[in-house]
Amino acid sequence: MKLLVFLGSIRDSTPPRPARLGDRVAKAILSCLKVRYQEHEIELIDCLDYPLESVFKPHFAFAKGKAPNELNLLAEKIESADGFIMVSPEYNHSMSPALAHLLNHFGSSLFSYKPSAIVTYSAGQWGGMRAAVGMRTFLSELGCLSVSAMIHIPKAQEIFTEAGELQLGEDQNSWFDYFSHTINQLIWWGEATKEHRAKVNPNELIRDFKKDPSQRNAP
Repeated sequence: MKLLVFLGSIRDSTPPRPARLGDRVAKAILSCLKVRYQEHEIELIDCLDYPLESVFKPHFAFAKGKAPNELNLLAEKIESADGFIMVSPEYNHSMSPALAHLLNHFGSSLFSYKPSAIVTYSAGQWGGMRAAVGMRTFLSELGCLSVSAMIHIPKAQEIFTEAGELQLGEDQNSWFDYFSHTINQLIWWGEATKEHRAKVNPNELIRDFKKDPSQRNAP
């Protein structure tokens, strides 16, 4: 399967230190995936690699072939993916606005009927878990429902080095087992939905609205 790991942190200022704490977390998740899930295709999508226009215009609002090339390429990657891992810090009890902004550029049809996994972190003791609650709603509206197990990493700067490796005294197997609890759920659901999408076209079955949201209103 093809899995996309979205890193939602673009913060390059302090406090808190280190500024790009999410980079450490994403590298640790990728390391686990490379070691334990070698049969799958994994790609990191870093919000820093997608500088977006100041005036919001989503990918689907452009005429066909007129969208910026980076958005076209990302849309193709999202559409071809079988599952998503969303890595986000917590800002004011909410998910990263940079991650939400990037995801909002794409229609739910690209994400729908595929699972997602939530990974949150913080420099403090809560591990971003309050942001994760809101992410469930956000991801379900995109159509990529999150699996029940989530990954929360408190005081991430004390767990991982800048290279995403574990600090001295931390046990890799224990952390990878913790990550795998969530990733295994994602893989199970991802394989199930991929197989069923091949048998039944969900867009034809559900008849998603294409022109106006009122198409899904009650009579």
